[in-house]
Amino acid sequence: MHKLQRAVTLPVGVTVGALVAGGLLAMSGAAEAGTPASSAPQRRQEALLAAADEYSIPPTVLLALSHQESAWDGHGGLPSTDGGYGPMHLTDVTPAMLAGGGAGAAGRADLETLAAAPALHTLREAAELTGLPERDLREDDTANIRGGAALLAAYERQLVGGTPADPAEWYGAVARYSQAEQEKAAASFADRVFRTVRGGASATTRDGQRLRLAASPSVTPDRRQIHALRLKKASATTATECPATVDCTFVAGSPVGGQPADRPANGIRIDTIVIHDLESTYDAGVAGLANPTNPASTHYVMSSSGAVTQMVPTKDIAFHAGNYSANLHSIGIEHEGYAAHGAAWYTESQYQATADLVKYLAARFGVPLDRQHVIGHDNVAGPNSSLVAGMHWDPGYAWDWNHFMSLLGAPVSGLPEVPQPGEVVAITPSFTDNVQTFQVCPSDDPTGQTATCTERQDQANFVHLRTAPSETAPLFGDQAIHGNGPGTDRVNDWGSTAQAGQQFVVAEVREDWTAVWFSGAKVWFHNPGGAHTRVRYGVKIIKPSGSAAVALYGSSYPDKAEYPAGLGASTQAPLSMYSIPAGQAYVATRDASATDDYFPSSGAVVIGGKKMYTVQYNHRVALVYANDVTATTATHHWENDGVRTSRPSGDVPTAPMG
Repeated sequence: MHKLQRAVTLPVGVTVGALVAGGLLAMSGAAEAGTPASSAPQRRQEALLAAADEYSIPPTVLLALSHQESAWDGHGGLPSTDGGYGPMHLTDVTPAMLAGGGAGAAGRADLETLAAAPALHTLREAAELTGLPERDLREDDTANIRGGAALLAAYERQLVGGTPADPAEWYGAVARYSQAEQEKAAASFADRVFRTVRGGASATTRDGQRLRLAASPSVTPDRRQIHALRLKKASATTATECPATVDCTFVAGSPVGGQPADRPANGIRIDTIVIHDLESTYDAGVAGLANPTNPASTHYVMSSSGAVTQMVPTKDIAFHAGNYSANLHSIGIEHEGYAAHGAAWYTESQYQATADLVKYLAARFGVPLDRQHVIGHDNVAGPNSSLVAGMHWDPGYAWDWNHFMSLLGAPVSGLPEVPQPGEVVAITPSFTDNVQTFQVCPSDDPTGQTATCTERQDQANFVHLRTAPSETAPLFGDQAIHGNGPGTDRVNDWGSTAQAGQQFVVAEVREDWTAVWFSGAKVWFHNPGGAHTRVRYGVKIIKPSGSAAVALYGSSYPDKAEYPAGLGASTQAPLSMYSIPAGQAYVATRDASATDDYFPSSGAVVIGGKKMYTVQYNHRVALVYANDVTATTATHHWENDGVRTSRPSGDVPTAPMG
């Protein structure tokens, strides 16, 4: 998961009087006509003070609220991953955001309904209160601040009948501003805001704005106000689903970031576990995913120390993978860390605690412990053609898949030998010895530690793929990212890499180079003596059943005619840039499964009559209709005086390896 960069904040001990004297925390009258023009670095602070004065809000409350929502950053008028705008994080989530966000709901007939929740549209309410155009509330920081202040003041008047000067009397309004439906979540939000009121904060934002809030340690908010909001109370029976070896707590995720279900009892299989990273710290990640306006969620969040927060029951669907079909059948685990920062961000405590959690979940739901069922967010298929290029690339190059699978008791097995054409190989570079060169740019690193695009060498979980068997040959360029052009060594360019544990069919071998079928092409990687691969048997090889190329898909919905009357049919179309050409072969990551769909309003599950294979097509998986391909099992035979050959199953029965 990638979140927008948050500014670093520090408690300060500056008194309220000093801020007033310095013009950094003015009381009423600070924005009156005739006030000298503000200096550029203080414009946002003065806009907050002016809005507090206009709407009779204690300045400390408005500044602390804005700090909680955005760290006082305007983000250049761009929406956050939660669909919020500006320093006050006014939300305006569109169907397009849900189509390509964590929901991955492209093609769903209920997309408009998913995007219609009032908590996702506080910007519209602010526009009605202020009379300001919605565009201004999105793009102009001053307008956005006025809109947020108007919204907060309206909540306060509805709650207590006025706008008191005492900050302690604004607890309930601040809690309501969170848009949380659960009382505990709203109270947690308000508690964080008032911790900032009591402790103060200081920040310089990415666009150079300097803001300060003096500590007010004597403010004791009236937490009893939360009850007047009449929010839902968390069930006393809410329990975590974790192994006894893991420190686990439960914090409810965003109610609009998923769907209630009854998996797998309702017929929806759980067959995949997806590993993510937060692109943030643990606390910030949990807080962001608990934000009731966040249209994404996850089942679990793992800290660097190995502590776990469960946020969605496993029976329910979390919008974590950016693909609704993938969400339907998976469990998501986020990790504290940054994909661009390398192996130091993934601690041994994380690896071991996550391994314990994954083994527990796999045993409960019958998920095979292999790299075809335990995957990264960067391996998930794009749901439609327009969204493939923008799919997330976490947990990135630094997640040591070989080590993690060993902790699961399921290391990648197979024969360490030079592969032959037609055989299946698993990619197995040694993480410790596999140092790769790549470029990291500022947009890849939300911590702000990368000021310019920089070449970096680090241990990595992948091999680079080239268009010819030479170190000077261009990197392969994924069609969704580069069209017909070459790939790059940019850290987020997943299209030119094959990752540890992924399986491919060998197309050709030349000296120390191995070619595999990958993304509709023959691509090469340096593999002296089979050092970076293991030969695999007992897996299904998929080929087109005829002489024409076979279409690939990013979702697995039933045909329109298979939906009962009254249920809107989801739609899907072939991924326009991808296909399996005749003569090429790919590895199925699991047996063919029936197409399906789910409707949370009624709990209806629709099972289609067709089946689809999931195949390892490139760095990501893709889906293909079973009727369009032939599937044979790779087997191992020793014949002809020790010459190794591979044949489809059915010739001579053999036991699969690994």
